[in-house]
Amino acid sequence: MVPMGFNGLGMHLGNLSRLSDAKSRSISPENFTGEPGKGGMAGEEGASWEAAKDLGVGWKTSPCVKIGAGETFLLADIAGPGAIQQIWMTPTESWRFLILRIYWDGQEHPSVECPIGDFFACGWEQYSQLSSLAVCCNPRSGLNCYWEMPFRKRCRMTVENLNQREATLFYQINYTLTEILEDCAYFHASFRRVNPLPYKEVYTVLDGVEGKGHYVGTYLAWGVNSSGWWGEEEMEFYLDGEEWPTICGTGLEDYFCASYDFEVEGAYVPFSTPYSGMQLFSPTAATAPKPGLGCTAGTLWTQSGLKEGDSAGAGVAEKRPLPALTGRHCLVSGNAVQPPEALATAGIPGD
Repeated sequence: MVPMGFNGLGMHLGNLSRLSDAKSRSISPENFTGEPGKGGMAGEEGASWEAAKDLGVGWKTSPCVKIGAGETFLLADIAGPGAIQQIWMTPTESWRFLILRIYWDGQEHPSVECPIGDFFACGWEQYSQLSSLAVCCNPRSGLNCYWEMPFRKRCRMTVENLNQREATLFYQINYTLTEILEDCAYFHASFRRVNPLPYKEVYTVLDGVEGKGHYVGTYLAWGVNSSGWWGEEEMEFYLDGEEWPTICGTGLEDYFCASYDFEVEGAYVPFSTPYSGMQLFSPTAATAPKPGLGCTAGTLWTQSGLKEGDSAGAGVAEKRPLPALTGRHCLVSGNAVQPPEALATAGIPGD
């Protein structure tokens, strides 16, 4: 007998033995709708038919899709109730110019709107091993997320190609069809960017959010344009219109669960853990700090490189179009104190 109340969500090693009536489904170029028994049926219409035609139908004739310049491709259109459990993607062209959007239950405006690279904590569009519970990046461009995203009526997911050339996208969206509890919130993610970040200006990660929910993480891609220490910012959370923050940190590296400049013996040390990490991108070796060195941080995760002020915030909120925190209103900001030379910055892809 199936235990009352268990709907197959929230799976972990401790409850793998529990049974439910949830139905596993998967959408990919081999099965665009996720329907049972409809995978591997592509023939000559498959993107790789010429390469695989000698093997015949059912043998990887449709592993990817081509998205023309300026076009928007429908990744998924799923009738609920259910929940997205995992997304895998491998994109070509600029990851910053491929925009992922997710709409819940017939929304006009997306709850998720973010460049693919930043959504998967890869804002520099380069491979660097990232191994967190929520998001991971595997060789050589395997972008994965494991956020559980419930919906009640419908999930619609698209990718817009803002590149000037055709893009190729490999993808797989794993989900389950099951009943959703009344207190389950919707997943939201937003993206914002400043380049360059003006001297001593406060950078706002997230603002204008109302409703009940949980703030679940920050991904920050920070470009360093000077030889000084760049991480003495304080992450501050303002709830419900407060003048002073309720949550106030002691430094950027502390917010990302590290300390003392991410340094050991005078050199930045990248790290990747279940809940936090720092990736390092540099035109030179990752030795002692030098002009141009940067870092990346996100869920909490950070990256550094030659760009500045890119961030993605994620949260789950109750029937709201933006990420939310517990409370009626939230503002997340960081104090950016950098020398004037930080205003001179290298361009980023797409500038």
